[in-house]
Amino acid sequence: MNDEDMRSILKCVRCGTCRAVCPVFDVNGWESSGSRGRMLVAHGISQGLEVDQGVLDSINTCTTCGLCEEICPSGASPVKVIENIRHQLVLQGKMTDAQKLIRADALEKGNPLGESQDRMAWLGDSRNDLPEKSDYVFFAGCLASYRYPEITKKTFDILRKFGVTVLEEEVCCGSPLLRTGSDPSELMSKNLEQIKKIGAHTVITGCAGCYTTLKNDFPEELNVLHVTEFLADRLAELDLKKLDLKVTYHDPCHLGRCNGVFDAPRQLIKAVCYLEEMKSNREKSKCCGAGGGVLKGYPELSLELSKNRLEEIPKDVDYLVTACPLCRTNLKRGNPKVDVLDVIDLLEMAME
Repeated sequence: MNDEDMRSILKCVRCGTCRAVCPVFDVNGWESSGSRGRMLVAHGISQGLEVDQGVLDSINTCTTCGLCEEICPSGASPVKVIENIRHQLVLQGKMTDAQKLIRADALEKGNPLGESQDRMAWLGDSRNDLPEKSDYVFFAGCLASYRYPEITKKTFDILRKFGVTVLEEEVCCGSPLLRTGSDPSELMSKNLEQIKKIGAHTVITGCAGCYTTLKNDFPEELNVLHVTEFLADRLAELDLKKLDLKVTYHDPCHLGRCNGVFDAPRQLIKAVCYLEEMKSNREKSKCCGAGGGVLKGYPELSLELSKNRLEEIPKDVDYLVTACPLCRTNLKRGNPKVDVLDVIDLLEMAME
């Protein structure tokens, strides 16, 4: 364990404040399933604690949502400790079957979903008319490319009006590997090489996981924008009409709390309809339950986290809107009383 992680563990004064906000502790109730307990487990591992299934479950059920860090009075960083201890365990071959599968699929197939078909099929005829050079690149991401091709095409159709192009050989950004302890450098290098070849100074993405990875974890500093940031700066050029709708908005953890992107999605939503906030929002927003490999490794737990988040949907709203395909996927799994849309879905309705 490195010195920074050890300092973070020692900063934790075991006050238990994090227990009040940790979504996993709220469901499981075990001390080892909350941030305070995980810090103790991580410290134990550094001191030679035997890594059995219980230890693996403690370390790998963290969604890396960061809500514990947001409210920690001591300034500890449990998420970074968890991600690093996962990496150390993976290097020792100590990992769950889900971690192994995520790594194998991402490195062998270029995506953690195990998909082998054409990643860029969503482009359709647009593939024949892509600029080779551009200041802006749209990074679609794995989930958007394979599970939401229609909304991904809609997103790019809007962006290409502003001269945006794509990476024709895009692979996973590396976020699923980073969050679950594996090395994503091979994937990062392939994407970075293409970005440089295009000459882009800005990468645009609609996925919160891709956003935080491209912005904070790539070996070279990139100018990264979420698609809502890019479009919020160009609202006047979108020709949007008002919709007679009331919606609520779910802040993706890795877009909002972890990177401070709160205003742009709300600006777009308010431009076309009425927004009623969920009870916990912005910095205090609850996690959808999918991140950190939890959806893949602990699907039943992930489902319970989704249901807990959905309890905060205000009455009489027409839609639940979010700005991340992973959040959208898990919120839909929770069987909400209203449809779950991406911000782009809402904009498209206002463009028709």
